[in-house]
Amino acid sequence: MNRTSRTAITMAAGALALGLLVPSTASARSIEGYSADVAGAAVEALTAERGITDAAASEILRVQEASAAKATKLADALGAEQAGSYLDADGLPVVNVVTEAAADKVADAGATAKLVSRSADQLEAARAQLAAVQGATHTSIGLDPVANQVVLTIADEADDAVAARLTATAARLGDAVRVDNVTGGMHKAIYNGEAITGGGSRCSAGFNTNRDGQDYIVDAGHCTAAVAEWNVGPSEGASFPGDDYGLIRNDTGSAPGEVTLWDGSTQPISSAADATVGQQICKSGSTTQLTCGVVQAVGVTVNYAEGAVHELVQTSAAVNSGDSGGCLFAGSVGLGITSGMGGGSSYFQPVVEALDAYGVSLN
Repeated sequence: MNRTSRTAITMAAGALALGLLVPSTASARSIEGYSADVAGAAVEALTAERGITDAAASEILRVQEASAAKATKLADALGAEQAGSYLDADGLPVVNVVTEAAADKVADAGATAKLVSRSADQLEAARAQLAAVQGATHTSIGLDPVANQVVLTIADEADDAVAARLTATAARLGDAVRVDNVTGGMHKAIYNGEAITGGGSRCSAGFNTNRDGQDYIVDAGHCTAAVAEWNVGPSEGASFPGDDYGLIRNDTGSAPGEVTLWDGSTQPISSAADATVGQQICKSGSTTQLTCGVVQAVGVTVNYAEGAVHELVQTSAAVNSGDSGGCLFAGSVGLGITSGMGGGSSYFQPVVEALDAYGVSLN
């Protein structure tokens, strides 16, 4: 393999798009942390979805990183007084609270407080009852902080008897649970073909990282569990199911801290963080290249045929087979690793957890 092809592989950070998005005129505007192409793609996705102006979409991208950090900090500080957080339509932080005192604290910090009827503990108890139903392949369970509900998603490929048990359990829990029925099934996004290849399988290269002077690629665990030797180096770690992260030793000599955008340009990645509901995101992958969307849910359990994977990020960004392992990001902030898809949504392993598990740092 020549150095040019190696670079294309190791810069790949995958996840998904129905073709390459052409940057809009708004990409010329400066949005801190965003390359011109990613800004253009994200603005285009926002304007198409919401019918807002390029300027309004750009402003959402400018404020959302600070908003997500504020929402997380406030929720952590409030403890049992909060019931989740998210970004509103303008990219500003909203924190669900269960007491007036907590609402005052949120307001004093410059964020919006939303008084809700169900606490985080109550939602978690409802989710636990749904998770206790056995054999729930092709389903997922997540939290919708905007609606203050648990969301049970049942795909067509789920077993009818199991689906009936889940639906009955949800009915007993009342309006604490919303049931969404979707087409298809829940599948990990691995495929045969090119990109990073090994053992007849194809995945997408994830985030380039390092530890003690050695380069590694943090990728999907279902990829590294299935393939021992890739065309970029050997698999050295895998956690799947349960989690969906893995580690590949990168022996190519090329490991830039950038995501390929499939048109000769790249998006530098300078930090990692956890995703927030309502956050505008993009991802890149070897099958569908670059697309953008929004974070729909976090902390989602997805029941693949191989077993349950927990604490995933659910987004509207398109993914397809071969995109596994690719990167989810918001500008220069890395958020996740492509895990799978189902019912029109895509699922990502949080990257911060993977970095911590292997003791590696972003390049």
